[in-house]
Amino acid sequence: MPSRNASVAIIGAGITGISTAYYLAIDHELRDIVIVDAGQPMAFTSAQSGENYRNWWPHPAMVAFTERSIELMETIARDSGNRINMTRRGYALATRETDIDDLLGQVRGGADGPADDIRIHTGPSTGYQRAESPDWEDAPGGVDVLRDRHLIRESFPSFDPAIRSVVHIRRAGDISGQQLGMHMLETLREHGGRRITGLVEGVEKGTDYMLSVRTQQGLERLTAERIVNAAGPFAADIARMLDVALPLRNVFQQKIAFEDAERAIPRKMPFAIDLDRQQIDWSDDEREMLAEDPAFARFTEEMPGAIHCRPDGGDRGTWLRLGWAFNDRPQPATWEPPLSETFPEIVLRGASRLNPSLKRYYGRLPRRMHHYGGWYTMTEENWPLIGGMGPEGAYMNCAQSGFGTMAACAAGELCAAWVAGATLPAYADGFSMARYNDPDLMSQLSQADRGLL
Repeated sequence: MPSRNASVAIIGAGITGISTAYYLAIDHELRDIVIVDAGQPMAFTSAQSGENYRNWWPHPAMVAFTERSIELMETIARDSGNRINMTRRGYALATRETDIDDLLGQVRGGADGPADDIRIHTGPSTGYQRAESPDWEDAPGGVDVLRDRHLIRESFPSFDPAIRSVVHIRRAGDISGQQLGMHMLETLREHGGRRITGLVEGVEKGTDYMLSVRTQQGLERLTAERIVNAAGPFAADIARMLDVALPLRNVFQQKIAFEDAERAIPRKMPFAIDLDRQQIDWSDDEREMLAEDPAFARFTEEMPGAIHCRPDGGDRGTWLRLGWAFNDRPQPATWEPPLSETFPEIVLRGASRLNPSLKRYYGRLPRRMHHYGGWYTMTEENWPLIGGMGPEGAYMNCAQSGFGTMAACAAGELCAAWVAGATLPAYADGFSMARYNDPDLMSQLSQADRGLL
């Protein structure tokens, strides 16, 4: 059996595994790093990313974590001439409610932030700065809260006139996750990093770790002093090879992208989220037909909020993305995505409540439409698992459902610090298995919004 050696073997070539290798190389000067994956880099879960980022989370630890990740992405954008196409028009959280104190508490990350971080606008002349430019370096920080109907209508002309409040998170936007991954891989190669394309069929712990890898040439053995489990939806399977049980589950979520030939959505609209629960806009006949089918009856009942829409491809682009993470059914991950042929019309109908102009696509979505989906690998509390995985020398960087791209830099930096035995940030224990021994923290998380989009 052919054999190879490495100081660190990283299982998984998604953005999480790539970022871990990148920061091991540039922060800790490790040269003998090998990434192992059954497919090509960024070709599975990472390829299905919404490629958005935000610093809005309902807990201060997640705020600090994503703030750090944004800082690192900004450094890469600056140093690479913005190869990663970073923009910053923000997140616009829309609701028909006027009492939004709970939402503003979430915006603060569960903590009391500086008063000037949140700007309340109760009229059209209160200094609200619209997201005219996508430039992340010129965008304002903090949060703008629009509570005037005329200002909302002027600033977000496509929104439902019933919207009463908009919370505009300003340190938020989108990037090219693929370009971020490619930049990191190129840097890693310059630092001696390598890749193996093959399926990890077994991991054994001896003096070192022995990985059995099924490649096109046959079964090979990779020996490594340390390993990192960054296997995304298959992280629990890798952990079981070392008799470790991780509290993970996989939930499949879908999205669509299509060419907005009707110009239904303004190109300068930020990433827009309808926070309110809703009943999907079916005709009476459609609703009756769906209600009679057990597989689709749920879509005639009240549905959760957090449906989202954003222009895709920049100001000169023509595409839109729609997403709605309403699925909550865990299931075993599969290599083939279990797409539902009804999802495109469901998400279109749901998104049309916030942006009624989308109704012109009812029953006639463009042929140039991309329907895709990926696995959200998550813990119950929807926090990542980063740190030691049990046996000495085994680490993990996983459970980043719905925020893998935006958190990748901070997650890679943090995992690299664990592997290298370096100083850890204050939030490190909370993102490791140690949190399950902290009853106060777990009590907080059980009562908090999971921040799932």
